[in-house]
Amino acid sequence: SAAVYGASEGLRTIVIDRETIGGQAGTSSLIRNFLGFPLGISGAELTNRALDQAWSFGAETSVLRAISGLRTEGDKRILECANGSRITSRTIVLAMGANYQRLGISNLESLVGAGVFYGGGITEAQAMVGQHVFVAGGGNSAGQAAVHLAKYADHVTMLVRGGSLAASMSDYLVQAIASTENIDVRLRTQIVDGYGRQHLESLVLCEIGSETPVTVPAAALFVLIGAQPRTDWLPESIRCDPRGFILTGADLGPNDAGGTGLPAAPRPPLLLETSLPGVFAAGDVRHGSVKRVAAAVGEGGVAIQSVHQYIGLLK
Repeated sequence: SAAVYGASEGLRTIVIDRETIGGQAGTSSLIRNFLGFPLGISGAELTNRALDQAWSFGAETSVLRAISGLRTEGDKRILECANGSRITSRTIVLAMGANYQRLGISNLESLVGAGVFYGGGITEAQAMVGQHVFVAGGGNSAGQAAVHLAKYADHVTMLVRGGSLAASMSDYLVQAIASTENIDVRLRTQIVDGYGRQHLESLVLCEIGSETPVTVPAAALFVLIGAQPRTDWLPESIRCDPRGFILTGADLGPNDAGGTGLPAAPRPPLLLETSLPGVFAAGDVRHGSVKRVAAAVGEGGVAIQSVHQYIGLLK
């Protein structure tokens, strides 16, 4: 999105990705709630259309290129590539996204997108009508997913490793789950395996402390056991929250230089600007992001508006 808006507005633009372009959105089998697609669109098709659109405006792309560092030289922002090369620009938009923590179970990993989903299932929920689905996780994201899925699925079972929801979930969600008849919670339970030919058919569960696994039928599994943003390579001058998500705009405060002992910033940060002037963040990697495709697309466009403002300040 940032590349489309940047290139279409006359900025020389390059997209660098260490994998393939599209991120989490590109792995979704069907996005049903994206504006303008009433019958839905696959993540792969949406990504390919976006890529073609960026190319049509003159944006460049470089995939399978890892970035190892970011530094500054005056008004220049320099990306250090893992192969020793570097890319110099006046502005950078960070949109690395976040990796959902994986279960690490090979049978289930082979069914990702075919009944096994990492994330809240917003785009998959309507397909769960009449089904028994499972949600792995005990935090707020898992609770919100369970409540949402319960509007469509016949039954929702939450699988929680801990002994209580209250330890990791907001009280209002705990109460909402307790008052929803078609949600039940299995505490101190972990997933040890799963099966399915072309689609998930069953899960193997085991109560923590027990050596007796139980196999249960399952139409879908939504895994929300945490997410890790891809920010470990960023310099200390870019401030992140305790979980590693990038702080931007008003979340930084008017004189925040990242809490690293650097001099106070000469001005308040622009919208979506990080604690390092000229560097912006959009999408799932940003603290407080909505974790929705439409929101990420919007933030890409907003980031470019701020890029123009920043370039204007340089001039």
